[in-house]
Amino acid sequence: MSNKLRIGLALGSGSARGWSHIGVINALARMGIEPDIVCGCSIGSVVGAAYATGKLAQLDTWVRSLTRLDVARLFDLNMAMNGFVDLERLESFLCSYVCGENQQIEDLHKTFASVATDLETGREVWFRRGPLSEAVWASLSLPGIFPPVRYQGRWLVDGGLVNPVPVSLCRALGAQVVIAVNLNGNIVGKHFYQETPKRVENHNEVKAGLAANLSRVLKEYSAVLFPSNDKIRPPGVFESLASSVNITQDRITRSRMAGDPPDITLTPKLSHLGLLEFYRAAEAIVEGESCVRLMLPQLQDILQSH
Repeated sequence: MSNKLRIGLALGSGSARGWSHIGVINALARMGIEPDIVCGCSIGSVVGAAYATGKLAQLDTWVRSLTRLDVARLFDLNMAMNGFVDLERLESFLCSYVCGENQQIEDLHKTFASVATDLETGREVWFRRGPLSEAVWASLSLPGIFPPVRYQGRWLVDGGLVNPVPVSLCRALGAQVVIAVNLNGNIVGKHFYQETPKRVENHNEVKAGLAANLSRVLKEYSAVLFPSNDKIRPPGVFESLASSVNITQDRITRSRMAGDPPDITLTPKLSHLGLLEFYRAAEAIVEGESCVRLMLPQLQDILQSH
């Protein structure tokens, strides 16, 4: 059935929630649905690229093995103030589990594209040709976490700022039916904490806390810098960043998908996952699979109607 149509899969942004894309792709494959066109934004570009290069199974195995310590090692607090990511580790990850070496987009067996944002103009940038690693890196460069990427004279950042679920890109590449995966449903207002956290007493505790959970350390460190005697405290630095990202992506997703709706939308229920909780991959993948099963009748109806 799927061979009669050019099916597009739009994989949305959503940080750690994005591992659910793996479950979505695997569940669709078991149904006999293999998209001809894969477009990704941010974490969606990571999983989409791994799928297009045939590395999805390797990525699946690796993300399921991640621990909190592994995630913490991807980040570096002793950096110039342009992001938290250890770029060498990120590059190694992309090469090993996503893009391979010197892979060009136009040489892939599936049609692939990603979306990034021009930091100066605010316009979308579509990657449809050229180095796959640059297309993925630019698409996932979330401001404040990743440094901007310099590409052809422009500074590029996360595509989620302009097109969190790239339905329009799928259609531009010739998709007749578009299946969209929206990771931004019901996320506004999540990850706020009202209780005052335990104070961090010294640098050694901060360092140990980082190895255990980067996001917790940032919240606690913010509480040290701006202490409050009230039980209700101001949001910490990382809470403010995460919630701002959630608000932005939720509002932009609603607007873009209203103007260019997909034929079917899959919305994994993952609002409980934190921005950087990449070590919770197993539950995200399971939810991605479950989401596809729940939408099976609608998927079948859409494909049969075309």
